[in-house]
Amino acid sequence: MTPAQRLRATYEFKPVDHLVRQEFYIWTEALDLWRAQGSLASDANQDELFGFDPSGAAGYWGLGWCDPAFCPAIEPRVLETSGDYEIALDKAGRTVKYFKGRRHGFMPTYLRHAVTCDRDWEENVAPLLRPDTPARWAKFDKEIAGLKAAAAEGKMITQHCIGGYMYLRALVGPEEICYLFLDNPALVHRMMQSWLEMADAVSARVQEHIEFDEFFIGEDICYNHGLLISPDMVRRFLWPYYQQILANVRSRQKRRVYFHCDTDGNCDEAVDLYREIGLDKLSPIEIAAGNDVVAIARKYPDLIISGGIDKRVLADGREAIDEYLGRIMPPMVARGGYVPTCDHGVPDNVSFDSYMHYRRRMMEMDH
Repeated sequence: MTPAQRLRATYEFKPVDHLVRQEFYIWTEALDLWRAQGSLASDANQDELFGFDPSGAAGYWGLGWCDPAFCPAIEPRVLETSGDYEIALDKAGRTVKYFKGRRHGFMPTYLRHAVTCDRDWEENVAPLLRPDTPARWAKFDKEIAGLKAAAAEGKMITQHCIGGYMYLRALVGPEEICYLFLDNPALVHRMMQSWLEMADAVSARVQEHIEFDEFFIGEDICYNHGLLISPDMVRRFLWPYYQQILANVRSRQKRRVYFHCDTDGNCDEAVDLYREIGLDKLSPIEIAAGNDVVAIARKYPDLIISGGIDKRVLADGREAIDEYLGRIMPPMVARGGYVPTCDHGVPDNVSFDSYMHYRRRMMEMDH
């Protein structure tokens, strides 16, 4: 099978020669450490070394992911330094306190978000989210040409989009947005209307040239005990906009459009909730938050799943890896509709030897 055929068959729960072989991602710090230790050659073909398939999909990224798709983009910069810390402006317009020279491996302190009041939104942020800004389309022709070439090879075409909760959290803050739902719901709806207008305008323009297979949102609406906001708040502030964008995207083409949601944290409650509006695929099934990928697969036999391999186990050595994969892989291979990856990035406490053992064992068990 070609990678594209394999991926499409996975979405359709049809037989495959082996499960799609890919990774969520590997931390840059892990790759750098493996290189420094002499385990990973600087010129190594990582896809070949780790046994990854060429991608069976191609995506359009003009709608943001973890951060809103500002145009013009905000250039991150350090504002001040003090001892072991530095205060910086990030690309979402947040003022953030970091350890000096570090951006990963710890939780930074967010000092201020871009939207603290109506005026912030109207004067500073809303203008950055206009879909008709000419610079937003500067690379459009080249990007569309790439998507058309991918589609000609049979690849699935995905529209990536920052999810509504992720968007609100990035603009307002995880605690502050909870207050804003109650104190100023009109502002929340104005922000979400802007989200919808952007998502619809960009999707429509892409769909003038090519059809989508998938609408994929980066949501991160869960933590280790469940949803970060109540189901009622989800239905009130997210559902109207999600239902509208999905309806609009689907109305512009004949091909089926899968709805895919990425969220960290314990997603038990979220799965039922998002299936109310037609969730087709879920990722990355974070095991440290209490998820059980096999249990989710059994409960939702028609749900496409990606992820579910506990990244912590990879740091525990060969025996732990063998035990874990021996428990996870047989039922997931038999079920189908599964793309096995780590449940987030592979961290730098995973040795090169352990990761290579994991990849070898995975390829022995994924068919």
